[in-house]
Parts: sequence; structure tokens; C-alpha cells
Amino acid sequence: MTTTRPATPTRPAGPTAQRVTQARVIRSEWTKLRSVPSTAWSLLAAVGLIVGVGALYSLLRVTRPPSDPAAVASFDPTAVSLTGVQLAELAVGILGVLLVAGEYATGTIRVGFAAVPRRLPVLWGKAVVIGLTTLTLCLPAAVAAFLIGQSILSAEGLDIPLSDPGVARAVLGSALYLGAVGLLGLGLGALLRSTAGAVAGLFGILFAPQLLAGLLPAAWSDRIYPYLPVPAGVAVTAVQPDQAALAPWSGFALFCLYVAVVLALAAWRLRRRDA
Repeated sequence: MTTTRPATPTRPAGPTAQRVTQARVIRSEWTKLRSVPSTAWSLLAAVGLIVGVGALYSLLRVTRPPSDPAAVASFDPTAVSLTGVQLAELAVGILGVLLVAGEYATGTIRVGFAAVPRRLPVLWGKAVVIGLTTLTLCLPAAVAAFLIGQSILSAEGLDIPLSDPGVARAVLGSALYLGAVGLLGLGLGALLRSTAGAVAGLFGILFAPQLLAGLLPAAWSDRIYPYLPVPAGVAVTAVQPDQAALAPWSGFALFCLYVAVVLALAAWRLRRRDA
């Protein structure tokens, strides 16, 4: 006589089965970004620099108003209000570096890749999170810096409204430029996998090309300068651009191309090399 063993019950695949999707990876990266103390400090520094430096420089310019009609005609109240953007890019770029290089330093990046074996969704998730977070905070900060700066400059009648041609584009462009710098830092962190190396690379890309171009003969320097990363990127923030500079959106598109190249190299290394 033989007996039949009952079949081992299997757990049906129910609706609660978890799949790795890009939306869930983005949510995970958002949770990690919020849980790191350096995020709050970096973003607070960026907002403080945008608003604080803009207000301080506006106060300085009020005490030294343009003295002749030519100087008044070339005076750019929007650029004065948004002076802090040039410093805030450092805080935002370093935040982008820390978002990924910090995980390599602590080894927690391996946990993320164990959960998302395809790896690239992790990089794209971080890019979405840093880009949207930077843009969401820096746009109101740029608007506040502009309004505060214009209220200060109005003491000498140097203020302009937000509705003047090119002003709204410059304010929006400041936030877009900072978001792109955050992505540049993220790409360098993922490419170099070292906080010190990526921060050095960020400073090198933002500042070194202008210094090196200054060592070239004037004819070469003038021809190259508009195509360098920062001069091209900040063209979108200028209401009265230099005649030799690229058009605002063309310059910003070129800066985004630089960022895309760095992110593409980071994605290539992510696929080819172990963490």
C-alpha cells in the first residue's frame, strides 16, 4: 500500500509582490536624501547664499550708484540681485557629489545595488531627486533674492520689475542652472567614486577653464570663452549679456550637454566596474 504525500502548499503571487520600478527607486533615493544631515546643511547654505549675498551686494551698490548715463545704461539690477547664485553653485554641486560619493565611502552603495541589480535606475533616481529638490528650493530663493534686491535698489531708483524683458527668464534660469550644477556634482561623484576627487573635479570644471583661457592670446581666449562650462551656463541668468556671450538658452543647452557627458561617463563606469 502506498500513500500519497500532500503537495507542499505554495504561496500565491498576490498583489503585494514588490517589483523594482523606477518610481520606487526614486522614492527610496528621496528617503535617503532626506535622512542625511549634509542635505539640509547644503541646501540651507545654497538658499542663504542666494538671498543673503544678493541682499548684501544690493546694499553695497546702493551706496555706490552709477555716476554717469553710460554707467546707468549698462547697470544690470537683476545681476546685482542674483550675485549669490555664483556662490550657491558650490553648495549645490557638493551636495550632488555627497549624494553618491558618500555611499561609496561608507559602503552603503552595495546595499542599493543589491536591491536594484541593474544599477542604472539608481543613478537616474538620484538624478531626478537632486534635480527636482534643487530646483524646488532654489527657484523661490532666486525670486526672493530678486524682490529683496530690487526693494533695496529702489532707494536710488535703480530697480526694475519682474515683468521687464528677460528678467523672469534670468530668475528661472538661475534655478535651472543650479539644478544642472547639482547633476554635474552627482555625475562626478558617480564617475570618480571619491568625495575628495569629485569635489576637486567640480571645482576644476567650474573655475579652471576660465583661468586657463586667460593665459591664451586674447584672440583665442575671446573665441573660446563663451563655450566654457560656466560662461555658457550663466548666460541664461543675464538680462544684459555680453555681446561675445552665447544666447541665453543656447548657452544653457551647451552647459546641459557638458552635464550629460559626465552623467553618461558615470553610467558607463557603473555598468562596467564593480562597486
